[in-house]
Amino acid sequence: MPIRIDEEITFRKLEILLAFMETGNLTRAAERLDVSTVSVHRALHSLEAGARCALFRHEGRNLHPTEAAHALAEVARTVLRTMSEGIRTTREVAGYSADRIRIGSLYSLTNRTVPALVMGMKLRKPDIQAELILGSNADLLKKLRDGAVDAALMGVPEGAADVESEALFQDDIYFAAPVGSRYSEMAQVDLASCADERFVTLSEGFVTYSGFLDSFRVAGFTPNVVMKTGDIFSLMNLVSGGVGCTLLPGRVRTVMPDKVQFIPLQPKYLMRQTIALNFLRTRERDPNLLALLTVCRTARGELG
Repeated sequence: MPIRIDEEITFRKLEILLAFMETGNLTRAAERLDVSTVSVHRALHSLEAGARCALFRHEGRNLHPTEAAHALAEVARTVLRTMSEGIRTTREVAGYSADRIRIGSLYSLTNRTVPALVMGMKLRKPDIQAELILGSNADLLKKLRDGAVDAALMGVPEGAADVESEALFQDDIYFAAPVGSRYSEMAQVDLASCADERFVTLSEGFVTYSGFLDSFRVAGFTPNVVMKTGDIFSLMNLVSGGVGCTLLPGRVRTVMPDKVQFIPLQPKYLMRQTIALNFLRTRERDPNLLALLTVCRTARGELG
């Protein structure tokens, strides 16, 4: 049965032991580790207490390591090296400072925002491979919490105390109809006059779907939704094909300008989305996420 390791023996004290053995001097060991000489002296004596045998001989004010100290130092090198490798492996499994970064995103952000950020990351950290994972706000929040993505470009999640959000831009919601529709000459659309209109929309879980419901709540009626879809570009194709009208964020207005017309809503229906870079607070010191955060702040004016 393995002996129990005394609580006096810690990784930090083993590091101090190695520094002392390699420098041969209390003062130089203290300088290497940026601690006081007294701290080094105490740590070495504490190791003796934990090992329950003499590790040093005293000759005046000097300490000389015994064979036992050399034996412990050899083991310490192996233990610290193994633990360091174990921590590195653990971080990679968790996505922390790995050689890739998994970015979750709403479909609507792949047109402009995602390419700008990926190129920014390539310039800042060329060895990092970016992996893109698409989904709804609800999907991405779950993936973020499950560790399936490292960061998510989406709307700011409500009531998510475990998530840190860095706002990138705000986006207004527009009424979207086929080019040449009866709405094409309107300066603004009054949703209250659209009770007989057919509508198409995104599925539940998308931030745009939430804005869709909020706008019609203000209009005072439940829209006649004839079809739902799982991505915003399919939704735009449904609009251009005359299946129904919808509400869309302004960031996709340049995708199909010859087929889908974006018309402002009357101010009382105006809904605004805040798009942000989101990541878990427990990952806020991850070097890859810090680099992505810097890229976001640098390119913020070009993302919306």
